[in-house]
Amino acid sequence: MGFKIFQVDAFTDRPFSGNPAAVCVVTAHRDDRWMQDVAREMNLSETAFLRVRPDGVDMRWFTPTTEVDLCGHATLASAHVLWEEGFVDRGEKILFYTRSGTLSAELKDGYIELDFPREQDERTSAPAGLRDALGAPLLYVGRNRFDYVVEVDSEETLRGLRPDFALLSRIPARGVIVTAASSAPGYDFVSRFFAPRLGIDEDPVTGSAHCCLGPFWQRRLDKDGFIAYQASSRGGVVRVRIDGGRVFIGGQAVIVLRGELA
Repeated sequence: MGFKIFQVDAFTDRPFSGNPAAVCVVTAHRDDRWMQDVAREMNLSETAFLRVRPDGVDMRWFTPTTEVDLCGHATLASAHVLWEEGFVDRGEKILFYTRSGTLSAELKDGYIELDFPREQDERTSAPAGLRDALGAPLLYVGRNRFDYVVEVDSEETLRGLRPDFALLSRIPARGVIVTAASSAPGYDFVSRFFAPRLGIDEDPVTGSAHCCLGPFWQRRLDKDGFIAYQASSRGGVVRVRIDGGRVFIGGQAVIVLRGELA
């Protein structure tokens, strides 16, 4: 029997928006090359591989080109699949064992809430080529273990960015987070995420980026809870709550495809 695989739109409550991820539930060992081949075949920003065990779920994440250490939207998609398809009792807390430690997912008020590590940035100098690649003035540049984070002067500037992805691909980081205060009521901040080094020019909605964006805006807005919007062409809403060294990321998801790998 083949392994079940799903395509899920994360950080949205309707199909064909948010960020699509593939979720593959395996019941026997498969090696790294097989997982990378499946992720390349799915050709989505992330494919999550899950193996359910009595005390939780082993999880790994792959882009079409490489394995990564942390992915929010594919984790949210995975939790949704596990509950909706009966792999885990609905409402039961899920523990995920990953390369970034033990993560968890819970249902709260109709949203899936993920417990992720805080990935705070530190101010740094802009690397060569970053300003030219983004084509906009940079109010602030910071760096954490994964990404650069850049603040620009307005939501209008952020939405108008047309990056040079060839230049961006030379920036020595997983990706570049660009953010600004929201000009729309109902949202605290907006962002976009570019990761051409991983084969993803622009990611539609990036849960792991909010592990950095939450603390970033906590310092500026002096609050611990946010409603954020990632302003990609598909768009997505992310709830962010900070508690000490953890960042809780909330969102919804919908399954758009069910299948079986040969």
